[in-house]
Amino acid sequence: MSNRKIRVLVAKPGLDGHDRGAKVVAHALREAGMEVIYTGLHQTVPGIVNQAIQEDVDVIGLSIMSGAHIPITRKLMDLVTTKDLKDKLVMVGGVIPQRDVALLRQLGVRGVFPGGSRFEDIVGFIKEHVPGN
Repeated sequence: MSNRKIRVLVAKPGLDGHDRGAKVVAHALREAGMEVIYTGLHQTVPGIVNQAIQEDVDVIGLSIMSGAHIPITRKLMDLVTTKDLKDKLVMVGGVIPQRDVALLRQLGVRGVFPGGSRFEDIVGFIKEHVPGN
């Protein structure tokens, strides 16, 4: 088992100004022993990808409350492919209708956590899917 902490980028893309959930999830991940980088509000997708590269994170987590999760995620996954970041675990949480979960997974998102998801489930998913931890 690795002594290195799992590094998670929690990002708020677009014009979504609601970040309470992202901050609470970030706190829960820190409490679980992970190192969390929170981007703050109104981030661009290229900026999120650049931060993920600079911070050498294991996980890119998007928190999206605006309803724009499909186009934002599509753009992110295109950049993940272009920048050869396929080793990063990509997760999306927030206001995610059940009907969109399959499409998010087709785009390459590994974890989808709609509002009301349990912190234990998010933490467990990350620990299970990040290699070497």
